[in-house]
Amino acid sequence: RIEALRAIRDKLEAHATHRQDGPDREGNGRLSPEEIAQLQQELSRLNAELEQIQGDSPLMQVCVNAQAIADVVSGWTGIPVGKMVKDEIHTVLSLKERLEERIIGQSHALEAISQRIQTARARLEDPRRPIGVFLLVGPSGVGKTETAITLADVLYGGERNMVTINMSEYQEAHTVSGLKGSPPGYVGYGEGGVLTEAVRRKPYCVVLLDEMEKAHPDVMELFYQVFDKGVLEDAEGREIDFKNTVILMTSNVGTETIMKLCADPETRPEPEALVEALRPDLLQVFKPAFLGRLIVVPYYPITDDVMRKIIELQLGRIRDRLQESHRAQFTYDEALVTEIARRCTEVESGARNVDHILTRTLLPEISREFLARMAAGETISRVHVSVGEDGGFCYQIE
Repeated sequence: RIEALRAIRDKLEAHATHRQDGPDREGNGRLSPEEIAQLQQELSRLNAELEQIQGDSPLMQVCVNAQAIADVVSGWTGIPVGKMVKDEIHTVLSLKERLEERIIGQSHALEAISQRIQTARARLEDPRRPIGVFLLVGPSGVGKTETAITLADVLYGGERNMVTINMSEYQEAHTVSGLKGSPPGYVGYGEGGVLTEAVRRKPYCVVLLDEMEKAHPDVMELFYQVFDKGVLEDAEGREIDFKNTVILMTSNVGTETIMKLCADPETRPEPEALVEALRPDLLQVFKPAFLGRLIVVPYYPITDDVMRKIIELQLGRIRDRLQESHRAQFTYDEALVTEIARRCTEVESGARNVDHILTRTLLPEISREFLARMAAGETISRVHVSVGEDGGFCYQIE
């Protein structure tokens, strides 16, 4: 069908060109203005129909344009170009709002991160440094890792452009070589470091250093030149460029202080005051020179209201997946949100309990029914979840 439309379009173009520019254009064979307008209208209609058939991601480009070249360059280099660059300014301007679509209850943290990235994008910060260097501190399950994932998705086009390193694996001084590569004469020379090789291949990315407080002090000092100059020399003498990265470090240091000060949501301190309260805890683990090179961003514990919003967000994602994969509606009673929130009794685990309940209870039970219907050749149009008298989940599948 696409080939037929292209052939008709080319034929119409050739016909119109021949009629207008041919040697006999002054003769009787010349098209009238009305006929030319009709041909152009038909050509526009065919082009529109072709675009509708191809959709947003055509398997074959009609012509090799700037976007097609940009896609190839992006695939080879890991550098986002084309439409992503064109929309980058608008993306950065609305960064906080887009982050808040997926991260609930941490507006102050998202504001701090967004402001720093916007300043860097406006080229008002030192261009030699990374776009942003942040230390996210707070209890588990409050959105620190999700912030990194969302930033990679919004700024760089997907989680594939996120480099994640578990710093608990670098508790000894000699493990520095694992990050930047083994020196000449040692096992592993030439293979590249976990950090340097990943950023060399993906220079535009989010770098997530998880549990930074567990790294050896010598490992932490390795990052001084990254934070200051935006480069890190690997074992082979190559300078790896970090200037286009956003570096996020997570830490649970000061969790007890945060939980104590934020026990009452009505009297919890402002972010700036909370950072000052955390400074003694942070200085027990991190050197002042290290903290002076980054922005400390505290994350508040999850409140009951925030927990309900997170549950609704997760259920909304299930609804979207059902609609996309099976064209089925997904609805639930408000009691379901209340029951899931009631089961999330471990404050220290934050919102991770929500995902645990959904993936271990609700989704497996729905999946079994879906597979049974699919095996029987039946379709499902609607799924409704309610809560029984015993607190168990009840499913109505049509």
